[in-house]
Amino acid sequence: MRKPDTPARNGGPDILQFDVRPLPGAPFGGIIRLNAADPADDFIAAAEANPSALPDALYASEGLILVPGMRMIADAPALLVRLSRLFGPEVENYTETLTDPNKVHPGVPEILVVSNLPPANKPPPPRPDPPFNADGSLPTRFPHRRGWHTDQSYRRPPPDISLFYAAIAAPKGQGQTLYANGIAAYAALPETMKERLDGVYGIHAMPGAGRSEHAVRAGDAPRSLRRHEQPQHQPIVRTHPVTGVQSLFLCEAGQMDWIEGPIVGMQPGPDGDGAALIYELMSHLTQPQFTYAHEWTQDDLVIYDNRTLVHAATWFDAEKHPRRMWRTTVSGNPGNEYAGEKKSWIPANA
Repeated sequence: MRKPDTPARNGGPDILQFDVRPLPGAPFGGIIRLNAADPADDFIAAAEANPSALPDALYASEGLILVPGMRMIADAPALLVRLSRLFGPEVENYTETLTDPNKVHPGVPEILVVSNLPPANKPPPPRPDPPFNADGSLPTRFPHRRGWHTDQSYRRPPPDISLFYAAIAAPKGQGQTLYANGIAAYAALPETMKERLDGVYGIHAMPGAGRSEHAVRAGDAPRSLRRHEQPQHQPIVRTHPVTGVQSLFLCEAGQMDWIEGPIVGMQPGPDGDGAALIYELMSHLTQPQFTYAHEWTQDDLVIYDNRTLVHAATWFDAEKHPRRMWRTTVSGNPGNEYAGEKKSWIPANA
């Protein structure tokens, strides 16, 4: 459901105001365009002076906000962390959460580096087969499009919000990020399916554990997991802790446990009835009416709510083009489901 095509005025007379407009070409989401005279640090200072304004805009936009032109973040990456703190009490310090050091920003440990450049050296995903739909459009729908997930769903409690900044963007037509709206997709389900999903849990597993659909079908032996690496149960339908809105919450092949799951209490394995339910729901969630493909421009900032959205990376020609993205992860308000829980991914002796 789109918000009205009218500006949402945030801020008081003594601080910078911003307009939230519907995101062009998207069935959900909002865009905040800075005035040329308003540098990013002024925008962040204004947001800090009215700290509920940006989070409220995010929730009103069903979990997705684009802020183009945040150029100052490239020279002052700590600004990204300042902005992140508006969305929750905890911004992850990746040096404290067992993240590979080559993926952590050397000067700002709250920034995860997603890049094909050294030292991160992360390759892009492969193109889908075929690479385009029959009408020439970019495929979004599962299973034609693979890689749909929500950040760190293999943790309990899972994170709340991510901020994703394009320090170096891939060329237009490559390296897009796809987003799918779990709120609208859940609302569109038949009542019989909503009743079926009530109280159902998925089993989420960390990538590289040997528990993905691909690994199981290939006959790979699963990796022995330590206590803090164990798969985690997550509700298929989550209630947003701020808005009270329900949404689908699931991943697909690479971030679910296809040995014991992917669904608690259903036939396990890639050919079981649990797998069939994941395929049905993910195909529904990633239909065009629920998805948006973001074409990155350098200095774009996208803010997205992991509690209600899933996303997927796309291919770019990493042999010809550099791409460097910075991500922060905000936690602290996952909802009553997780009340009082310790962090599952931190070793007991840490």
